Amino acid sequence: MSNNKVPITRLGKFFGAEDFDLDISMGEEWLHGDLNFTVVLYKIDRQKTITDNVYGETVSDGVKFLPPIEFKAFVQIMAPENKNVGTSKIEQFEPGNIRVSVYQKQLDELGIDIEYGDYLGYYETETLVRYYTVNNDGRVVSDNKHTYGGYKPFYRTIMASPVGPNEFKGL
Repeated sequence: MSNNKVPITRLGKFFGAEDFDLDISMGEEWLHGDLNFTVVLYKIDRQKTITDNVYGETVSDGVKFLPPIEFKAFVQIMAPENKNVGTSKIEQFEPGNIRVSVYQKQLDELGIDIEYGDYLGYYETETLVRYYTVNNDGRVVSDNKHTYGGYKPFYRTIMASPVGPNEFKGL
């Protein structure tokens, strides 16, 4: 039987856990204090949601939600697009997708996990809230973009598409 030692020392001499934690805390101070973007998570309660017995599809008014939770994130709203409906010549102007970058530490502290199909609410103004459905929950964080110098992952990027008022209106 061999001793399994993982020689990951490329950053340990000049960058370790203390440096990582300090950089994260400075980033959180900037994000939570200076930017102060607030997003509301409407998490689907997958245990209480009512589905049919044949295909597992949600029945009318069968989607149940956990209580909404606010969290701080860096929000980017993509430019809207003009798209044709199906193969027709009818055009519709759709709002752009939203990109939400959130520290994994905050998700852990709040005890939340954002998954495909959950809804996000973002107040564009004091009176206008736009709702989005998560289409990429950002779970893959092993790339260089989401790690600090290859040390370890520290944030997730969640992508979501806008929904109409007939699909979701908030709680």
